[in-house]
Amino acid sequence: MTQGINMAERTLARYLTEEQRNRGVITADLKFLIEIVSRACQAISIAIGKGGLGGVLGEAGSDNVQGEAQKKLDVLSNEILLEANEWGGHLAAMASEEMDLPHTIPNRYPQGEYLLLFDPLDGSSNIDVNVSIGTIFSVLKCPEGADLSTAAAAEAAFLQPGTAQVAAGYAVYGPTTVLVLTVGDGVVVFTLDREQGQFVLTQENVQIPADTQEFAINMANQRFWEAPVQRYVHEMQQGKTGPLGKDYNMRWVASMVADVHRIMTRGGIFMYPIDSKLQGQGGKLRLMYEANPMALLIEQAGGAASTGLQRILEIKPGKLHQRVPVILGSKNEVDRITGYHRT
Repeated sequence: MTQGINMAERTLARYLTEEQRNRGVITADLKFLIEIVSRACQAISIAIGKGGLGGVLGEAGSDNVQGEAQKKLDVLSNEILLEANEWGGHLAAMASEEMDLPHTIPNRYPQGEYLLLFDPLDGSSNIDVNVSIGTIFSVLKCPEGADLSTAAAAEAAFLQPGTAQVAAGYAVYGPTTVLVLTVGDGVVVFTLDREQGQFVLTQENVQIPADTQEFAINMANQRFWEAPVQRYVHEMQQGKTGPLGKDYNMRWVASMVADVHRIMTRGGIFMYPIDSKLQGQGGKLRLMYEANPMALLIEQAGGAASTGLQRILEIKPGKLHQRVPVILGSKNEVDRITGYHRT
């Protein structure tokens, strides 16, 4: 028997109402936007949960704008987010990692003042092996007078530094579905109550420990790394007998959402640095869809996020699908490796 809603629980809707009414942090339109994104994440979670029963596993037979083979769930997740958000009147346009150009709002719907960017299914290479994956999103204000007449023209409106974000978050589809959110007022965590069909607040004021003994990096690329990364990882591998004086463990899920969520939960450092393979494209991860929203969340939780040479949130993007190196997590560790880049 399904239990009734516990009115003492702080649902996502209640939290956002409090942020709007009592603290004046967000507008009514931004509240509505985040609620719709959360419902789209619930729909994606249901589709993922069906797995092979829903016929959603495997390749879609197409490539995205990055030249990567799309999974069926990549395509489905992208469609869910587009369709859920285009009618509400709170958006001026959307941009997806899976699409070459922005998605402008059809004329039959009213336009709003916000821009939504998303990676509909991060870590999708893990779909078929049942490892945690997720959705990442970022919200910007649309500049006044922006040209949204065509998808190509609309791209310029999105090219804002990460400091301009008014909200960012991610959903993790794992043993439980979790939504991690910031509206610039700290980081909060919601867990999906599947019986109620609502996200319920389970953690407030998330703080990442400044020090850590865990790191996440793809060691298969070690031979391609630049000297500062080689030095830092080598020092961690030396453990207590090395210059850092402590033992480290390595964790690598190959799903940014899963790796970042572990850092949010217990600290750590995540690195996808520039290397000799990636020099031509600037890095592996996308600034607008992955690096910026994750950097805002990490900083709001007391951590740090850098390319090794520059604070991620201060990068002025030059194109919608720009890639950058990413080093983020526990502040003292990020500061250490960025210091190595300067010497």
